Amino acid sequence: MKSKMLVCGALAAALTMSVVFSGCGNATRNREDMNQVIATVDISNSANLESEGLSAYVSAIESSTDIIKRDLVASYYNVGYSYVQSGMDTAQVFELLVDALTTTSVVVQYSTLKLISMKVQEGDGFSFDSYIDTLGKEGEIAALEYLLKGETQESEDGESDRVLLAKYTLYSSINSSLDSLEESIIDEKDGTSSSTDTRTTPVGADVESEDYLPLNSDGTLNYGIYTGYAGYELGDCGAYSDDAVEGTTKSTRRLAYASFISSLKANFLVGDDEDARDVLAISYINEEYLSQLQQQVINEYYERYEEEQEKLIDSVDSDGVYTFLAERYQRDFDDQSVANSSHDDFESSMSSLSDTSFILYAPATDGTDGGTYGYIYNILLPFSEAQNVNIDNTNTTAAYYYSRKAILDDIVATDQRSAWFNGAEDYSFDASQSDIDYYGKAEGRDYLFFENNLTDTERYADLEKYDGRYSYNGSVSENEDGSYSLIPAKLTVDDVLSELESYVEYVMGGDTVTINKLDSYNVADYTDYYTEDTKDLPDRLKQIDYSKFVYATGKVDLGVTSLSSFLTDMFVKDSAAYKAMSAVNELQYAYTTDTAVLSDYIGYAVSAYDTDYIPEFEYAAQAAVDEGAGTIYVCAGDYGWHIIYVTATFDTAGGAVYGDDVNWTTEYVLKEGTFQNLYYNWIKDSTLSDVTSARRSVINQQFGGDDTVTTYEDTYKDLLGL
Repeated sequence: MKSKMLVCGALAAALTMSVVFSGCGNATRNREDMNQVIATVDISNSANLESEGLSAYVSAIESSTDIIKRDLVASYYNVGYSYVQSGMDTAQVFELLVDALTTTSVVVQYSTLKLISMKVQEGDGFSFDSYIDTLGKEGEIAALEYLLKGETQESEDGESDRVLLAKYTLYSSINSSLDSLEESIIDEKDGTSSSTDTRTTPVGADVESEDYLPLNSDGTLNYGIYTGYAGYELGDCGAYSDDAVEGTTKSTRRLAYASFISSLKANFLVGDDEDARDVLAISYINEEYLSQLQQQVINEYYERYEEEQEKLIDSVDSDGVYTFLAERYQRDFDDQSVANSSHDDFESSMSSLSDTSFILYAPATDGTDGGTYGYIYNILLPFSEAQNVNIDNTNTTAAYYYSRKAILDDIVATDQRSAWFNGAEDYSFDASQSDIDYYGKAEGRDYLFFENNLTDTERYADLEKYDGRYSYNGSVSENEDGSYSLIPAKLTVDDVLSELESYVEYVMGGDTVTINKLDSYNVADYTDYYTEDTKDLPDRLKQIDYSKFVYATGKVDLGVTSLSSFLTDMFVKDSAAYKAMSAVNELQYAYTTDTAVLSDYIGYAVSAYDTDYIPEFEYAAQAAVDEGAGTIYVCAGDYGWHIIYVTATFDTAGGAVYGDDVNWTTEYVLKEGTFQNLYYNWIKDSTLSDVTSARRSVINQQFGGDDTVTTYEDTYKDLLGL
């Protein structure tokens, strides 16, 4: 899949920000002021057009492109305001935004001419005379729609996917703004207020797949804007009807739309002479649609430009080896073998592991004393507030540990996902009537989360490292106001371990998990916490045997026969490693109160040497990592029970993480989830991103400047003093 090209979007105001334009009322007094020209761009004056063979097509762009003050104010709220909040001077921010607006306009004009030139040369039904005729008779929107024909598969009504994508992006932006306004109206009407409670969600939750388009069977767009007025009623909106705000009525939607239009009018974006009930007839909305089409023209030009670079990245030799990747990997590996040669440097790099930041080299550890590097998940079942009163975590004596043991036995764990019901967003749904096979159904546990991702896989992205079939553990009833009453089940640590064993085996589809409680945990006296060789020494010389805090150990059968890293295949979605990781990760979301681990890539990094973790946790984590991926350890600590799962380890001998001879053939490079595939996508995306960024700079250098760009600071100098 081609990477989605993003160019500075200051040319087009974000519709979702238009509702806050009223904040600039002190700087702009009327519509005439907002419509003042702050800059003009006309690359037809550039001498470089002829050298690129574009002079013959300059009539395709207007003699100049006016950038008005409204564009600058919109850009300020879209991106610039955050710069001011971070400490930048307001005047400097506005100057940067003016530069971004003019640069983008240069790129739009150049991309239009270049795409026209390419299509004329291709001779595939595109006519420059037809483009000019359309431009003169119907305007720039119709001309760009004609230019974008043939870029992708066209629908029967003649619109290409790029045109449809421009419309969908605009329509969904407007609906998103109206949704926010309508939700506030419904809450106020019902006398309710939305909770602001949140809990981290898995990557991909409610995220649409890249370039998703809702289409009818004939290829036309199956999506519309919902305002509540004729032509824009819910029944006219196609796929949006499934996304409508809960409790919506024609009345509440019209109120939301009225508020939306009021904000636009207050900022001189809608004229008094315009019929605001027809949203697509509003001139400002059409300008936004034009901006979306211009962005699609830029995207198409960049993608064509990138094709030559892709050929280089995708070059394969006679043996089927991706030579560019193999050479790039070797350079990166050589760099890391120097940068990560020390243990401190390597431990620092471990925290940055991701699918765009790879660890290719690991130093050897010091034998059995050094242990193994690795990553772990941590499901923390905490002490209650009442129990914490009796915890003195400054005390590290054996007597204290012995008294803490009795408190640990009384810990009660509950499902922590209440915020996914009654929080800022309701991600829950009753799956009892669906076709989904899920864990807990036989017990009447019918609520799952992220219905979009689980049931509409064409539209929504996959949830990453999250299976999604572990139902809420407790009873759920929906109230009249749309909130939920929850009674979570109360679980002991043994209950949670039972859930872990059962759910992992459910996801993996077999008898794959073994968990054993250890007799050594059941000490008879506090003196049993001392090591055998120090228990008879004076108190100041006694040492704690941290193995006595390990309550249970276990293993998930991942098919791994050694301690060496299996990072190569752990993201392949049908692999045992991925299934087990996804199941345990989901149980983290359900039960852990250690929320920091929920945002980590594959868990906490565990050093082979001293760590900053509490000693009980350090001992258990390191012991688990030493036993390899899939290992389970349960230990007691000052925060409660820690259920540790090892997601990945590095070879203790050091050297190449992925082996001395990485296979760069198609079989591995194009198989989704392998290291080679992740590395390939990263190299491809980062390389093409660099290419387009560099190309943007070159275009601006060649076609920007005093000959083509004129700015009028007097028209916006009042903004510089805000």
